[in-house]
Amino acid sequence: MIISHKHKFIFIKTKKTAGTSVEIALSKICGKNDILTPISPNDEIFRKEYANISAQNFLIPLNRYLFSDYIQLFKGRRIKKFYNHMPSNDIKKYLSEKEWNSYYKFSIERNPYDRAVSLYFWRGADKKYSSVYEFLKKDTKGSHAFMNQKIYTINDQIILDKLYQYEDLGFLLRDLTTKLQLKEKLQMPNYKAKSNTRKIRDYKAVLDEKAIKLISEMSKELIKLFDYKF
Repeated sequence: MIISHKHKFIFIKTKKTAGTSVEIALSKICGKNDILTPISPNDEIFRKEYANISAQNFLIPLNRYLFSDYIQLFKGRRIKKFYNHMPSNDIKKYLSEKEWNSYYKFSIERNPYDRAVSLYFWRGADKKYSSVYEFLKKDTKGSHAFMNQKIYTINDQIILDKLYQYEDLGFLLRDLTTKLQLKEKLQMPNYKAKSNTRKIRDYKAVLDEKAIKLISEMSKELIKLFDYKF
């Protein structure tokens, strides 16, 4: 997740949508006062080499704490942080009204059938469950991770200025270059984060009828929005 005061944007990071690669690309244009949340150690090493910047400013300043945060702090609980895949509702709490309303807010979504298979292999669920259907039904954390909509909605309403598609990251790069008024075209790094876990590329070869029906039910709004097909 990135909050850029320099370019006035908020990148709300979803799961299994090339979010880390996009995050690394965006890191290259960030300034010293921008907020970049930590990513995995290997990804962080690459980000430092590629963008000459790493996670920074992700501790939430005390002057932005809510009253409930102070109570938790006095009880010895952990200090508040901006974090990876932080839901928009939580991000909004720690920004000023002007920042939240004026910054360009965007995220990425992906064909849910394809993303379900990607998540299945990434979590190693193929070693625990016999099917994607069983994974989504029985693994609470897995089914929660599948629901990206909870990250970029508030009260079930999309709060973004733009929801880009994983299937057309080229458009995302071109559009952000224009909207953020960048001097140079935004480029994706020659690096695919967390891309070596998927054993079968064709999601149609993995999903059975029960999985297709379940995914269709869980993602019906998204499927309608982008007219995704199995």
